[in-house]
Amino acid sequence: MTLTEEHIQDKIEIVGEYKQVHIRTSMVIKRDGEEISRNFSRRVVSPDISPEDLAKESTDVQAICTVMHTQAVKDAYVAHLAELNSN
Repeated sequence: MTLTEEHIQDKIEIVGEYKQVHIRTSMVIKRDGEEISRNFSRRVVSPDISPEDLAKESTDVQAICTVMHTQAVKDAYVAHLAELNSN
C-alpha cells in the first residue's frame, strides 16, 4: 500500500477593485494511485505583495499579478489601506 500526497493549484481568480488574486489549492491523498481524500486551502495575494514574496509564487500566479497589479492598482490599494488605518 503506497500513500502519496499531491498539491494542485486548481483555481486562481481575480477579485474586486484592487485585483486581489485568490488561490485555491487542493491537497489530494492517494492510496495506490486512487484518490481517498481531498482538502482545500485558500489564500489571497494582494497588490502590495513584495517582489521577494511574489517570486515564491507559482509562475501562473506571478504572471497574473504582473498583468493585474499595475502601478495604478498598487497605488489605489495603498491609499485604501491608509484610509482604513486612519479611521
